Amino acid sequence: MSGVALHKIVKRFGEAEVIHGVDLAVEPGEFCVFVGPSGCGKSTLLRMIAGLEVTTSGQIRIGDNDVTSAEPAERGIAMVFQTYALYPHMTVAENMGFGLKMNGHPKAEITQKVQRAAEILKLEPLLDRKPAALSGGQRQRVAIGRAITRGPEVFLFDEPLSNLDAELRVEMRAEIARLHREIGATMIYVTHDQVEAMTMADKIVVLRSGHIEQVGAPMDLYDDPDNRFVAGFIGSPAMNFLKGTVRGGKIDVPGLGGAVSAPVSLPSEGVEVEIGLRPNALTIVPEGNLRVDMVENLGGVSYAHLRTADDERLVIETEKRGVASEGGTVGVTFDPSDLYVFRADTGARVRA
Repeated sequence: MSGVALHKIVKRFGEAEVIHGVDLAVEPGEFCVFVGPSGCGKSTLLRMIAGLEVTTSGQIRIGDNDVTSAEPAERGIAMVFQTYALYPHMTVAENMGFGLKMNGHPKAEITQKVQRAAEILKLEPLLDRKPAALSGGQRQRVAIGRAITRGPEVFLFDEPLSNLDAELRVEMRAEIARLHREIGATMIYVTHDQVEAMTMADKIVVLRSGHIEQVGAPMDLYDDPDNRFVAGFIGSPAMNFLKGTVRGGKIDVPGLGGAVSAPVSLPSEGVEVEIGLRPNALTIVPEGNLRVDMVENLGGVSYAHLRTADDERLVIETEKRGVASEGGTVGVTFDPSDLYVFRADTGARVRA
């Protein structure tokens, strides 16, 4: 297996620069996920690694090789796309072995590699079927099997689960995570779904507007975000944000009706900030002036959607039923140690 290293990678379309000097190291055997909103550059960056987009400047290395200008077939990668791109007239086995056949590999070798991939992906009973007789999840497993048979140094996944329904996405997340554990290959995976990123990744790369905002292990990004963007993007439901102003060594938060203490060294008097609180860090109490817009009861957990007097939104996660009723009013409490502080002007995290 090989790692991937990006050094000052830039991509321009005409005069528009969409990737801005990205530096990144993906270690051998690591499962790295690129995540971010639509248009942030994650798929473009993946396609540059694959050689499907020309790199304007910078260097891409896979293992010991500089592949910046190499053709896709020379990079030792295999890519799994959002669309399955299976040949409808071929069986599962023929689809999985087609690339090897086109490259002139012996029939016995092709059969052996297809069988091995089918065992890993639990496709043995389906090898004689054609794509029309398969479910969406089975088709995606065939597409992954086609990549496995090539024996690549690096697997690249471009939003492979976005065409599947919710239940199949959960199933395929587990399948891909198990595949990574079993074969130990380097994998780079693109998604806009932060739940996929949190549940699958060894390392998450959070992208925005062609820049890397933060890189880290899933729970490191969740517990210790560098800025408001990462704090709001990682976590489901998203972190709550309320406007405040530094006053007398505390933060005056109109939405909560008073001043709150913060576990950090605050900026100067009068500086505008935002406080951040995870939905599970807030507790609902009966007395307060927060309006209950809606309560989502999901069985073991409920989400109460509240509004402040300033029309700011709060989402509270609770395991207790009946603590909030739509149309009513409640209050909230929290431990000050669970509070995050961000500068209102830059979004940067205010740290201790």
